[in-house]
Amino acid sequence: MSTNISGLAPDAPFARRLEYYRKRSGKSRAVLAGLVGRSAEWVKGLETGRLGLPRLPMLIRLAEALDVEDLADLVGDQRLSRAAFTKHAHESLGVVRDALASYPVAIGDAPVPADVLAGRVEQAWKLWHTTKHERSAVAGRLPRLLTDARVAARVLDGAERREASCQLAQIYHLAQLYTTFQPAPELVYMTSDRAMLAAQDADDPAAMAGAAWYLNHVWRDAGEAAEARVEVARDVAGMLRPDADPQDLALYSLMHLAIALSHAKVGREGEAWHHHDKAETAARRLPPGYTHPWLMIGKGMVEHYAVTMHLDLQKPALALHAADKIDPAAIPSRTRQSRYLVEVARAHHRRRDDVAAVHLMRKAEETSADTFAFSLFARSMVAEMLPSPPATVADEVRSLARSLHLIA
Repeated sequence: MSTNISGLAPDAPFARRLEYYRKRSGKSRAVLAGLVGRSAEWVKGLETGRLGLPRLPMLIRLAEALDVEDLADLVGDQRLSRAAFTKHAHESLGVVRDALASYPVAIGDAPVPADVLAGRVEQAWKLWHTTKHERSAVAGRLPRLLTDARVAARVLDGAERREASCQLAQIYHLAQLYTTFQPAPELVYMTSDRAMLAAQDADDPAAMAGAAWYLNHVWRDAGEAAEARVEVARDVAGMLRPDADPQDLALYSLMHLAIALSHAKVGREGEAWHHHDKAETAARRLPPGYTHPWLMIGKGMVEHYAVTMHLDLQKPALALHAADKIDPAAIPSRTRQSRYLVEVARAHHRRRDDVAAVHLMRKAEETSADTFAFSLFARSMVAEMLPSPPATVADEVRSLARSLHLIA
């Protein structure tokens, strides 16, 4: 039960409480937004009730910025569902964790040749992008891949060693994707950092671009190091040769997309769209039908990330307008399709159209059961709907809740 505070009704909702404590602290919306890495428009959305209750880590950051000792004073009597703030663990997480924590010191058999290793990594990426249960598909392969690539990068010489290091970086990317949105944040940080180190050891700008993209995701999701993540992507973009090679052109587009997403996350709208335009211009110069083989960057990817940017800039109506022009079936990856459908569902949820949101989440689950099951946005939306779901989709909400491990 929240404290009865003078000037604030005991039953005051979170929106009113946030405004009260912000004004009591003497902070403007812009100042508070800067302290928690968001935009003034985002704070306004919370205070007007247009946006729902943030996730627990952000609530804690808001309380710290406003010098509120008891989190209950900030949220009031609004129900905090533990399930909405916890993460589900995949059944093979322990095996992958052990593989990441092992260090193959003794060298037994001859190292796997770099070209053979590359073929195995290519197959792992294919499984990740084409199966409905991508985490289960790659989990069994990651331990052996990690061991073989580490040994190869250590034992091989010259060009083969650099190629093995490039493959090791990709394996760490797969491990990062596998561990993301599970109760193992230390593994997400570990894999993203090791991937960049392997890419730097290979001295390969393309490998560093992939590492910069995934590092950007980690820092952006954690709400940290906005300037650092922009600088890394900008520096790597400067190492590429976009006029000489389609792969470099695609990666150049990807780096500007990473910068755009970083700016959007902290509410810098002008800079965000400036870099999105640069990413889109580069993507349009790619050969017809070109898609990067494992990063999946192409013209369509730049377009569908515009939906995410509009959402981060607190403009769900514009997100839906952008989504009207995109065919999800054209996205060449099941996991990317599923993620995109959840993003569009999030835009509908922000507009209080939960029937449409449920329909899209059902499609996301059908496209990739694993991507949906580990989506924190889907988890948050369904947890919010579950106590009183729209009558027309009540059964679907409960079914989604079971898939998300919110209920038995």
